[in-house]
Amino acid sequence: MIMTAEYRERGWWRDDTVLDDLRRATAAHPDRPAVVVYRTGADRASEDVESLAYAELVEMVDRLAAGLLALGVDRGDVVSLQMPNSWQFVALCLACARVGAAVNPVLPIMRRREVAFMTRRTGAKVYVAPASWNGFDYAGMLAEVRSEVPTLQHVVLLNGDGDGDGDGDGGGDGGGDGGGEALDFDAHFLQTSWGETYGPEELDKREARPDDLAQVMFTSGTTGEPKGVMHSHNTLYALTRAESESLALTGDDVISMGSPMTHQAGFAYCMLMPLLLGATAVIQESWDPSLMLRLVQEQGVTFGMGATTFLVDAIEEQRVAPRDLSSLKVFACGGSPIPPLVVERATEVLGLRVHALWGMTENGTVTITRPENPPDRAAMSDGSPVAWMEARIVDAANEPVAEGTTGRLQVRGASQCLGYLGRPDLYEESLAPGGWFDTGDLARDDGFGGIRIAGRVKDLIVRGGEKVPVVEVEAALLRHPAVRDVAIVGYSDDRLGERACAFIVASEPAPGLPELTAHLADLGMAKQYWPERLELREALPKTPSGKIQKFQLRTELADETTDQITDQITEG
Repeated sequence: MIMTAEYRERGWWRDDTVLDDLRRATAAHPDRPAVVVYRTGADRASEDVESLAYAELVEMVDRLAAGLLALGVDRGDVVSLQMPNSWQFVALCLACARVGAAVNPVLPIMRRREVAFMTRRTGAKVYVAPASWNGFDYAGMLAEVRSEVPTLQHVVLLNGDGDGDGDGDGGGDGGGDGGGEALDFDAHFLQTSWGETYGPEELDKREARPDDLAQVMFTSGTTGEPKGVMHSHNTLYALTRAESESLALTGDDVISMGSPMTHQAGFAYCMLMPLLLGATAVIQESWDPSLMLRLVQEQGVTFGMGATTFLVDAIEEQRVAPRDLSSLKVFACGGSPIPPLVVERATEVLGLRVHALWGMTENGTVTITRPENPPDRAAMSDGSPVAWMEARIVDAANEPVAEGTTGRLQVRGASQCLGYLGRPDLYEESLAPGGWFDTGDLARDDGFGGIRIAGRVKDLIVRGGEKVPVVEVEAALLRHPAVRDVAIVGYSDDRLGERACAFIVASEPAPGLPELTAHLADLGMAKQYWPERLELREALPKTPSGKIQKFQLRTELADETTDQITDQITEG
């Protein structure tokens, strides 16, 4: 095990932060766009495009940082940001670092129960959100949260649909807490000269250091309470480098993706990575595959990233309305193994190279396929570890499994998080001897020195003692011409223990189970792996980052089984 003191010696950690990256980029090309935002939320009548050059972003960061100090934010505090993708989010994250505070990005889909839990756990004094966005009243929700969480002193609202243009009714004024009312973002941060009170010298004294807490990002909490993953500026630096160096990206690249910036993928690779490179980030307020293709054409996007879902959406959209995508050379895909058919279609339809990767909120990109690998490697592998991360596949006793055998994936290294905020016990439960972090994922050796993800531990289906290779079955079903999306989950069975159910999104006419199993037979797949139940759906439940929420599908099947048992008892 490499001790953390060695990370800096090997160059995996450093004595700088993202603010130093920002300053270097500004000195090199002050007029280059740092961030370009296409704002097209559902509440918006028309599309807006906003841009901040590097020199403008530097000035904005200091302005917002002074505004945070005026709200009483101290070194070591946590500031919560529940915002759509925007330049305001980028600037506020950097402003938090400027005053030595950590940022707590909160997904816009989170509601009162989750928000109250997170705010209570972080002790955040300041919470920034739109007054309303995509039809939801964040102002009303946060008024309730504020009444429940006494440490939350200030709520700052971007008015209307999140534009922060100062023409809404966010309440309050720029100078105080508004008697308990929310503050308006523009009035407080942009229209008040806090810089006269908190100048550069004051900010310099407070600025974050490389090993300070930089980010607290909560996991989804689908199996219990959400866990607040803690990262320092150095662990974020390591995980950010994983893609920029592996894929040879430079400051001349134009980077875009569909993930929310309040998700680790968007935060690290559409905000931190462009700043590290001195490149341009092009972001859309919320995911729209048609808009993504426009961004590529209009802004010359060269690199994209997202879950397989985003790639599939882009392929289908390009087929319907072709665009000039000649600038887009690479798309990095994570979240779940990429079916071979998707890799093939991405090349045929989009004309780009797909790279597969694996990572988590806890450690970012850990494994990734490389440019020197054959182009079809992404269909067979989730990549090999970056230099500063290790990965191993073990059994229940933490012993390495035989080659080709599926086991639990464990990792360790310079991008691994610091732990879970307020729950060191939960983090300790995830650690094996030697500092190995148990990811909860199943994997096998890919035969090329890397890994191939086989699913989550809790996704494992054991039918009559035989383990069903869920990922491979899903990939095979996607080769059926009518299948657009698929998820395989297990359901209980008295005789076999478990059977497999296929949830399918299909084009018309939708195939039946006999047609799908015949398709699997034609592909040579063992009958024991075939799904024995089919559920057709218009869409599958997904996270904002595009991952299918299989726990919802399992719950649906479990609830149905409970209802059947109840009916049998009643009838009996």
